[in-house]
Amino acid sequence: MAFTYYLPDETGNKVEHGTSSNSLVIIGANGSGKSKLGAWIEQKDMEKVHRIGAQRNLNFQENVPLKSYSQAEDFVFYGSDDKSSQKSKHQRWNWGKSYTTKLMDDFDNVLAALIALKNYDNEKYVKECKAALSRAERPDPPFTAIDKLIQIWDEIFPQRKLEVDDAKFLASMRDGTGTPYNSNQMSDGERAVLYLAAQVLCVPQNKTLIIDEPEVHLHRSIMNRLWVALEKYRPDCFFIYITHDTQFAAAHGQSDKIWIKEYDGTNWKLEKIQDNELPEELLFDILGSRKNVLFVEGEKSSYDTQLYTVLYPDYYVIACGSCTQVIARTKAFRNNPTLHHCEVYGLIDLDYRSDYEIEKYKEDHIYTLNVAEVENLFLVEELIRLLATHLGQNPDEVFANIKNYIVNSRFANQIEKQICQSVVAYLKYQLSSIELSKKSDDEAKVSLNTALQTIDYEKAKSEQEVRFRDSLNKADYASVLRVFNEKGLSNSIGHFFGLDNKVYCSMILALLNGKMHGEIVDALVKYLPTEIPR
Repeated sequence: MAFTYYLPDETGNKVEHGTSSNSLVIIGANGSGKSKLGAWIEQKDMEKVHRIGAQRNLNFQENVPLKSYSQAEDFVFYGSDDKSSQKSKHQRWNWGKSYTTKLMDDFDNVLAALIALKNYDNEKYVKECKAALSRAERPDPPFTAIDKLIQIWDEIFPQRKLEVDDAKFLASMRDGTGTPYNSNQMSDGERAVLYLAAQVLCVPQNKTLIIDEPEVHLHRSIMNRLWVALEKYRPDCFFIYITHDTQFAAAHGQSDKIWIKEYDGTNWKLEKIQDNELPEELLFDILGSRKNVLFVEGEKSSYDTQLYTVLYPDYYVIACGSCTQVIARTKAFRNNPTLHHCEVYGLIDLDYRSDYEIEKYKEDHIYTLNVAEVENLFLVEELIRLLATHLGQNPDEVFANIKNYIVNSRFANQIEKQICQSVVAYLKYQLSSIELSKKSDDEAKVSLNTALQTIDYEKAKSEQEVRFRDSLNKADYASVLRVFNEKGLSNSIGHFFGLDNKVYCSMILALLNGKMHGEIVDALVKYLPTEIPR
């Protein structure tokens, strides 16, 4: 199915575009005129376009006031059911006074429209059943708008159930525990899903839907699922999403995508985002950012990414998952001439890297922490003493207990495994650095054998043995944190502070984002690479 939409050129003229996709994503930074562009698109085709503004009142009455569908539709689509005047979309936006700023307060009308649609379909079904000459000729029961709403809800909230009973919308736990709760007790996310789904389902056929900030009030885990479901249930409609959320844009892989490059207050400079060899999500991250870029290990929601975001406030921090991805993407982006407007760095864990390997990475602006892995930042002596003092405990005693636990109970018991992993990591790097001749088979074999002869397993093991056992024998805590790789170690020390182990890292992040920001930064900064400006 083909869809048509309109965008302005650089002089404000209306230009028609066609696409086989059922959605368009318009992405731009804050202040780039995104909402004004959405209003412009609607104004150029008022009867075809229905726009859901970014300012949305998510409150509705416990008992939804019932209306006829035509009445409810007029309220939703036109902002009024006043029959004495000609219907106009301008009425919905205060006659042009608040096209982008008006708080949409139509939740009751939207739900009323859904109920009216359901009643209309059921009445039509009853009439058709009565008119049928036999049972075999009776139509199947209708799949009403309410049925669609409930199915969408089930996809988004599998643990919770939505019920519609006598103009009431109630939610409850699917396992039967607890009692059904009404609109006043629903979470922001639940009400947002209910509102957006109802808006989309009650809109007349074959409309273009503009959704300004589709991510508002929605948790990332449900955001994309919701819009995928709504697109599925409204294949007749064309969806235009206006957003600054790069992950949302990237998740819509099949959509047309437009980047708002510039806005002078009157006209926009738009650019269609074409295929690129670089990962799409990363492209969007760059396009939406005017900051320098820092690629890091971990996931977007992980503790380490949250930590880096605060420690490097002047950077756009992009979580890449593995160190391999950090290295590859840093190199790729630094070599991309279109990204000259920003500096790009990579930050990886020290892991088991040799001094030689660390120095080689620096050539590509990729730097390491001064601890084995980012989780060890939560374990450094300065931070432990700081938190102990904050909690009114003896910092010497708390640190001594944690040091003894990490060095003598954890590190000592794993040292053989740690040495082995370090040797393997070293050998892998050596093997990855081998350069083989491409002139002939014989020369390739010779170059391989020559390279392999330079790799001495016993020597590597001996060197790592000395390195690790020296740290243990000296009980050098900082040195242990530089070589000790164990995921989850930071989640095992909370009890030394009288805390649940699981809340320790969360407390550090909360304090870092709050009243102890400066002190915690000062405690951690010596473990960060000096080459990345802060």
